[in-house]
Amino acid sequence: MNVMVSTPEKRMQDIADKVRQGERLSLEDGVFLYQSDDLLAIGQMANEVNLRKNGKRVYFIENMSLYFTNVCEAHCAFCNFRKDEGQEGAYTLSGEQMIEYVEQHIHPGVREFHIVGGHNPHVPFQYYVDSLRALRDKYPEVTLKAYTAAEIDFFSRISGLSYREVLQQLMDAGLATLTGGGAEILSDQYRKKMRVTKADVSQYLEVHRTAHELGLKTHTTMLYSSIESHEQRIQHMVHIRELQEETDGFQVFIPLSMQPINPRAGIRRRNSAYEDLKTIAISRLMLDNIQHIKAYFINIGTQLTQVALTMGADDVHGTIVKERISHAAGALTPEGITREDLVWLVKGAGRIPVERDTFYNEIKVYE
Repeated sequence: MNVMVSTPEKRMQDIADKVRQGERLSLEDGVFLYQSDDLLAIGQMANEVNLRKNGKRVYFIENMSLYFTNVCEAHCAFCNFRKDEGQEGAYTLSGEQMIEYVEQHIHPGVREFHIVGGHNPHVPFQYYVDSLRALRDKYPEVTLKAYTAAEIDFFSRISGLSYREVLQQLMDAGLATLTGGGAEILSDQYRKKMRVTKADVSQYLEVHRTAHELGLKTHTTMLYSSIESHEQRIQHMVHIRELQEETDGFQVFIPLSMQPINPRAGIRRRNSAYEDLKTIAISRLMLDNIQHIKAYFINIGTQLTQVALTMGADDVHGTIVKERISHAAGALTPEGITREDLVWLVKGAGRIPVERDTFYNEIKVYE
């Protein structure tokens, strides 16, 4: 009797065949890829998929990160950004104060404000609405990409409004899209262990589902490499893939490499380049129905971002201007980068830089 034994090489070949034929990878396929040490094979498959979807184009945006408040009721184990009310370094800016900050730091060409912050229970929901309206009125040409799904859930709790009502009020004040944060790892077991007391898995997904139903295109993330298993990471991607199948509302998936709490943390407390590249490549392979995969230079550095462009990534985020959350947690990368540097970075990887708007409409191609 002949018994077929599946060797790792045979399994990798089966997955490669699926990828070439455009077949969807299973959860088991994804876990196998994480357990494989053949980074080049995984990266090559991801590169093929990306070239099929996006060609050699790599996208970036002129954007600016804004943080209205760092006061937060949550105590997530991985966060070094949050403060308690009254604690040294805690702040809550009014719309006028934020406009003052923007006027000091904005540069011509900024197309997007990326707005996230703490879950501050000491101000009403109206404060968050007014914050957006103040920016919209002062900078009507700049797209407001604001708030995470976890923040929307928080706004719903403090206001007594449904997700739909919260989103509608924010949209009326200028909200154009949601940020991807608050996902962390979409596993309730993980969230309990990491003291993630904000939106649970079903709430995170429901906020994005509701946003998509209201016509918003949104972003989504995965904060990886703390206590989660490879299977939990892949299950996270499957959750996102299934919602995308239902709504087609996600524009981009952003794997975020966990940063150590202390900026002086040594190499053993940081993710390896190997893990970062493998995660980007596997994201590209698993998320066949999402157009873009982002390599976030703030977390993985500019040079590794270049390598990621040949392993499935087609987006290098943007100019940012003073990122704070990852840097509060110990990121050693620049707080921002110029358009010229981004163009150089992409061209250095043998790709074509494309300046985009929030919705991936092409503004300028740097041939």
